Amino acid sequence: MAGPSTAERGTRGTSPSGPPPRLLTARRALRLPGRRTLVMIAVAVTLLGAGAVWLLYGSSWLRSERVTVAGTAVLTPEEVRDAAAVPLDTPLVAVDIGAIEHRLHERLPRIAKVDVSRSWPHTISLDVTERKPEAIVEEGGKFREVDADGVRFATDTKRPKGVPLLEMEQDRSPSSRHFGATRLRREAVRVVTQLPAKVRADTRSVRVRSYDSITLELTGGRTIAWGSGERGEAKAKTLIALMKAQPRADHFDVSAPSAPAVSRS
Repeated sequence: MAGPSTAERGTRGTSPSGPPPRLLTARRALRLPGRRTLVMIAVAVTLLGAGAVWLLYGSSWLRSERVTVAGTAVLTPEEVRDAAAVPLDTPLVAVDIGAIEHRLHERLPRIAKVDVSRSWPHTISLDVTERKPEAIVEEGGKFREVDADGVRFATDTKRPKGVPLLEMEQDRSPSSRHFGATRLRREAVRVVTQLPAKVRADTRSVRVRSYDSITLELTGGRTIAWGSGERGEAKAKTLIALMKAQPRADHFDVSAPSAPAVSRS
């Protein structure tokens, strides 16, 4: 009796054709979810989305109920709240932050910066930064406060204490025509901010004739020729040294800090 052929011996004991069991298991694991499962997932996502929308816009849990104010010095919190006109009992998420900021800047020029934010679940927070008067300008018997940027932002019937008076006496030089009153006023305020603290406290007025001709008048009849606002730090250091060396002098010229001058009347 003939034995098995060579081909039969080569195939005997092998597994039938097709992928091994491990590969089949991996394919089953990667199989996409069925249609029913997809429908259930879609319904769940829709319900969650609808619930989130209702929570933000329709429920009474996340509505604007109060307004907090921080950072005020001259202004009162009540003034800020009134100017902000935050809509209450409305969905907190729907409150227009940009509109609140616009109203505050428009109605309260003293505000230099305001940060409006939502404090969940019920609060709108207003954090304001007020302008600080660096000088004042007299106009029609009243005094306008001017900040470090040269912005006139408030009017007083009485002259504020400790704030120098800005006197614009522009000449007809090309410098005055080129820079204009606004730029010259800003330059004068820049000079005030550069002064040493003690000198600044004693400064009564700042006279501006041109961009590079700014003079300070101090208590006791003393004057300082400052020039322009350029090289302010060097001028301040030179001025301190001159005042220490010549305490009885009544005129100091630091317009050229490398070649200062001192005189007495």
